[in-house]
Amino acid sequence: MAIRDHVPFNRPYCTGDEQQHVLEAIAAGHISGSGTFTERCERALEDQLGVPRVILTPSCTAALELSALLLDIGPGDEVIMPSYTFTSTANAFALRGAAPVFVDVREDTLNLDETLVEAAITARTRAIVPVHYAGVGCEMDALVELADRHGIAIVEDAAHAAMATYRGRPLGGFGRLGTLSFHETKNLTCGEGGALIVSDPALVARAEILRDKGTNRSAFMRGDVDRYTWVDIGSSLALSDLNAAFLWAQLREAVAITNARLRVWNRYDRAFGELEARGLVRRPVVPEHCDHNAHMYHLLLPSGEQRDAFIAALRRRRVDAVFHYVPLHSSPAGRRCGRCAGSLERTTRQSERVARLPLWAAMTDATCDRVIAAVEAAITELLAAAVLSERGPIAQVART
Repeated sequence: MAIRDHVPFNRPYCTGDEQQHVLEAIAAGHISGSGTFTERCERALEDQLGVPRVILTPSCTAALELSALLLDIGPGDEVIMPSYTFTSTANAFALRGAAPVFVDVREDTLNLDETLVEAAITARTRAIVPVHYAGVGCEMDALVELADRHGIAIVEDAAHAAMATYRGRPLGGFGRLGTLSFHETKNLTCGEGGALIVSDPALVARAEILRDKGTNRSAFMRGDVDRYTWVDIGSSLALSDLNAAFLWAQLREAVAITNARLRVWNRYDRAFGELEARGLVRRPVVPEHCDHNAHMYHLLLPSGEQRDAFIAALRRRRVDAVFHYVPLHSSPAGRRCGRCAGSLERTTRQSERVARLPLWAAMTDATCDRVIAAVEAAITELLAAAVLSERGPIAQVART
């Protein structure tokens, strides 16, 4: 890559087999949902996750909306979630008339703070939605115990977390329901796509009905009934077999893709240890019992002003670094549709400090080293301009 070229934040990865599989789907004459490649992907994901059913959907957003339908969530209900997440996490439940209840995040992982969830539970609470930020698992042992004790469903938003685990178990399979994303920015992709993970066998049959526009078409296709008809509410939530054909190539290489991303992530992490030791940045924190998937690499700067200056300095060096979520509780729709459980001070502070660096599976060592050099040069520039100072007010946390 010539120095005059910019380093994009993301480049969707292709294994090389995607086009052939798409052509196979076309030749088979079935390119809508529930085709051969859909079945292959769903079975592969069920085996990898160890769950009774996975249903491919057009997006993770659609999978979250399907989970809200499946749990019969409606007006007057409350759903607990972090404010530091994408809008889909809240939209899926707000569309059904439920109120998102926003809980603060942990200082280390930026995940939902499990110690604050119980205080947010009311008689109207129907679900807890942990979001595995950056592919690092939330503290699922505590959340599952809490949910079971209160009779509340867990819906895991594992949009970032394909191939990541918590205490050796794949993320997405701890709750009654979970969701995955296969958007082009995710580790495994088909452009646009998602999946509903159904861990509760009692929900499988109805999940298929709701996915198929409220009909029992899946039962008909299996020969369980002699015709299919409208039996429940539902929507058109099946993924095209063209997208599934693309995804099949990605799933077959999922381990290799994850390892390629980890190579880049680890290269960054080794390079920025000294900057962290000097109190200039904070690197990501991954607890020892979590195996992440290198979905993203982010640095935390001491303040929002310094974060913005850092991103601008990188862009002057033609490296695309980006911020992340604006907390939902501070957004117009969040203030209108939801409520805060506590001050959410950490959410506000940490969200202002996050700078995400370019990372994709095919990134070369040379490109990775160029990003590292740009980060170091940007920090030097900000020090010289007195925007940053050594041993600045950046809180470090334990890295285990």
